[in-house]
Amino acid sequence: MRIWVDADACPNVVKQILFRAAERVQIKCILVANQAISMPPSKWIERKVVQSGFDEADNYIVDNLTPEDLVITADIPLASDCVEKGAMVINPRGEEYTRENIRQRLNMRDFMEQMRSSGVQTDGPQAFNQQDRMAFANSLDRILARKLA
Repeated sequence: MRIWVDADACPNVVKQILFRAAERVQIKCILVANQAISMPPSKWIERKVVQSGFDEADNYIVDNLTPEDLVITADIPLASDCVEKGAMVINPRGEEYTRENIRQRLNMRDFMEQMRSSGVQTDGPQAFNQQDRMAFANSLDRILARKLA
């Protein structure tokens, strides 16, 4: 099992939780981004810088993950592709994406995108807060316990 992180938009506090978890359970955590991302020195944490361009990081993750892996992303289309390949996926707020719920999330994302493109003003996501941080940490712990049992 490896942890893949769509690192460009991942909150720093989530990355810090992932760094500690990777060290604690001795599992590879791979940050994928189109720019250098700071990370602590560790044999369990890697960085992969991909070319700048539309979906380059997403494509790299999808092309290299296995069904045993965990992916951290808020990108719904990426989450859908990863779930389709059998990986577990959670977003930085701790919500797990599954075969049962990903289609609904993708449909809602597409609907909101259509609304925005037609000129409707929509609110963006709420600011990341302590509750989101706790939800992410709890989801990560549950998944790691399940996968490593």
